[in-house]
Amino acid sequence: MRVHVADHPLITHKLTVLREKSTPSPTFRALTEELVTLLAYEATREVRTEVVTIQTPVAETQGLAISEPRPLIVPILRAGLGMLEGMMKLVPSAEVGFLGMVRDEETFEPTTYAERLPDDLSDRQCFVLDPMLATGGSLSAAIEFLFERGAVDVTAICLLGAPEGVAALEKAVEGREVHLVLGALDERLNEKGYIVPGLGDAGDRLYGLV
Repeated sequence: MRVHVADHPLITHKLTVLREKSTPSPTFRALTEELVTLLAYEATREVRTEVVTIQTPVAETQGLAISEPRPLIVPILRAGLGMLEGMMKLVPSAEVGFLGMVRDEETFEPTTYAERLPDDLSDRQCFVLDPMLATGGSLSAAIEFLFERGAVDVTAICLLGAPEGVAALEKAVEGREVHLVLGALDERLNEKGYIVPGLGDAGDRLYGLV
């Protein structure tokens, strides 16, 4: 597994505002979208392309177009939905699937409660969106779900990660073609499985308590 931790002052600045507990939900949502677009720039560096010939107003030339089959973007519900628009702004031709996963707050084990994905992901590049890489359970399960359907490589984009989550994910996807892009790598997990210093529950901060 390849891990890329973004090192850019704009990303750090936006994360700082996200971390602040007084930041209201509308601002949190807007900044999340902006952050994902910045992270997606790095995450799509190896997106598959093909050479195409075009006609400019001056001359014929060659350029690149995104190859078929198109990339598949998979937000993990519900918090991953807050990242979708930022990703789609950068790759508007991508297709979108959904995975609904919930973590047991006592065992930290994930359960899949909904999915809307193609049955066959053969030869597809997939981009998984999940704001927080904490214990790594949900993200590991989501990535394995995609590979079982035929995905060839998966890139995960997270706003924040904990060392424990990165280590768990690396172990879970051993032998797979996986790329992890993080906005920041935080210190640790606490006894409740929350990232420290983190930013709290991303889903609640995006959409409110349910």
